[in-house]
Amino acid sequence: MISVRPAKPDEWQTYRDLRLRALLDSPDAFGSAHEAEATRSDAMWSSRVAETTSSAKDRLLLAFDHDTACGLIWCRLSDDEPAAAHLFQMWVDPATRGMGAGRALLHEAVSWAESVGARSVHLGVTAADTPAMRLYLACGFQPDGAAQPLREHSALMAQPMSLTLGTAAR
Repeated sequence: MISVRPAKPDEWQTYRDLRLRALLDSPDAFGSAHEAEATRSDAMWSSRVAETTSSAKDRLLLAFDHDTACGLIWCRLSDDEPAAAHLFQMWVDPATRGMGAGRALLHEAVSWAESVGARSVHLGVTAADTPAMRLYLACGFQPDGAAQPLREHSALMAQPMSLTLGTAAR
């Protein structure tokens, strides 16, 4: 059974472990690289989660398969455009893919964005016919602008996508 909830301040190790597994499992899906994040100190990971869980502008959501953490998504209200929210770091463990964790994470992220007054949600996804791209399209996200390099020195492209709230197929 899949459940999703906000991370707690003391769950920084769970977040760290999921994030590092995500970067190893799906290096072509993220703007950051495992090598860069693996060197971060425990204090940095702890601080990152503590700041997020006390912020009104951020929401870190974790997915669980029963009691085992199996996915994450980070949501943030835009500093430049308060009515816009951005989604980052979406990932589901390969062992639980196909069980609805991705859709559940996305649903909770979009619901949170709506609850804090966002009128649109934005994300970037590697430009390819992937399960992630198909999920975002199925949930109402649409391409929004030209693809851009995923990260410096990468041939991969990231497609910006957006969702006008109230139109999601959730």
